[in-house]
Amino acid sequence: MGGNFADRVIAATRRLGPLCVGFDPYPEQMAALFGPPGSDAIAAFGRALVECCAGRVAAVKPQISLFERFGAQGFETLTGFCEHARAAGLLVILDAKRGDIGATANAYAEAYLGPAPVLHADCVTVNPLMGRDSFEPFVAAAGRMGKGVAMLIRTSNPGAADLFDAQTAEGPLWTRIARLLAPAEARLRGNSEYSSLMAVMGATVPAEARRLREILPHALILAPGYGAQGASAMDALAGFLPGPKQADGRIRPEGGLVNASRSILYPPGAAVAGSRAAWQDIISSAIGAAQADLAAAVV
Repeated sequence: MGGNFADRVIAATRRLGPLCVGFDPYPEQMAALFGPPGSDAIAAFGRALVECCAGRVAAVKPQISLFERFGAQGFETLTGFCEHARAAGLLVILDAKRGDIGATANAYAEAYLGPAPVLHADCVTVNPLMGRDSFEPFVAAAGRMGKGVAMLIRTSNPGAADLFDAQTAEGPLWTRIARLLAPAEARLRGNSEYSSLMAVMGATVPAEARRLREILPHALILAPGYGAQGASAMDALAGFLPGPKQADGRIRPEGGLVNASRSILYPPGAAVAGSRAAWQDIISSAIGAAQADLAAAVV
């Protein structure tokens, strides 16, 4: 997939909506039809999921740790999933949450965003809490390669408040992080006027998302927390902006991706599906329900 990451996200979401399916493979929750727990079952699960998502959603977001625990074979499975997803036209956001400094940060950036990556993803998540030198190599690599970098700014987990909401002289810490990223947002602007700097902002904190949009007006937003974590479609889209008028006359929100994992991967009935076709019907219905919910929301 060529071109600036932000431009590709906007093109895909205008066509398919903002849903991103998080690929968090927990063998104990997967349907038995994929085989005994292990990387082979995850590979089969991933291939079936891509078939359900292709042409229907904009992106998928595999969580690297759930593959790494199976060692080299697990990483091979992850590599195959990313290749299969990108070949099917899906954007791939690698949820790796890397964060280090100096040569180490540069090595991570080259590994996932460089010209010869260890696996092919369109964007990688980064934890910027160690400061500017922890994320600069990722921003530089993303700029060179037309890829994206998704920075954790205010996440959706309950413990996020422990640090991200801590008060500083400038307000909550997460606002300081957002302001620190403003130069990177400008550097990664695309033709769509959005930036390939993606801000990870939990759908569970919609007021913060609206404030984020004031600080980073051109950033894409990646909103986790929709679905199983309890955030509504309106919450998830709080930091999005009005898009162009559609053929049906409606103006739909745009400006990022809304992630759903468990509600798509493990809906009722999926674990006991008797055939792959039956499983895919259940997953496709879950995707359709999430898309309809997001499409009905107005910002």
